[in-house]
Amino acid sequence: MSRTARIERSTKESQVVVEVDLDGTGRSDVSTGVGFYDHMLDAFARHSLVDLVVRTTGDTHIDAHHSVEDTAIVLGQALREALGDKSGIRRFGDATVPLDEALVQAVVDVSGRPYCVHTGEPDGQVYAAIGGSGVPYMGSLTQHVFESIAQHGHFGLHVRVLAGRDPHHIVETQFKAFARALRDAVAIDPRETGVPSTKGSL
Repeated sequence: MSRTARIERSTKESQVVVEVDLDGTGRSDVSTGVGFYDHMLDAFARHSLVDLVVRTTGDTHIDAHHSVEDTAIVLGQALREALGDKSGIRRFGDATVPLDEALVQAVVDVSGRPYCVHTGEPDGQVYAAIGGSGVPYMGSLTQHVFESIAQHGHFGLHVRVLAGRDPHHIVETQFKAFARALRDAVAIDPRETGVPSTKGSL
């Protein structure tokens, strides 16, 4: 059974198309108009082993907020649809990931009950403008991304920043930890189905 989905969403602020394949190899083709966010979604795909296509056009002449938020909403919806009835999955995933001085733990429960707890970012992180030329990604957006994915994917999600100083590293480690936890949670559990898992263990 194919665990894929394609979701489109159009509002006054953005037009978003997201395609996912939960049984992929981590390939990505992402364009949101926000370079740093593209980098984060590429990292998410690579570490979750979810094949991901994202096409977002939004009002980035104002700021990155709508494009980032709306992409996260559609990504959550696509993950939820691709999971179908969730039969045979491991359901729970837990990953602790380092990136130099940064360390993040993410725990996922593909429960059908949306909830997000996001803690531990340094106080100044919300004011960090990350990215080179182009539209900056504000550090305050990260919590919003995970809240949106959890709400629309119907996941229980805890993300804890345990250490970190560099704003780029703090965000990137969160995306990688979430990806690794999700990778384990959506994997087929051979104990439930008798079929070998499609995802490697952490």
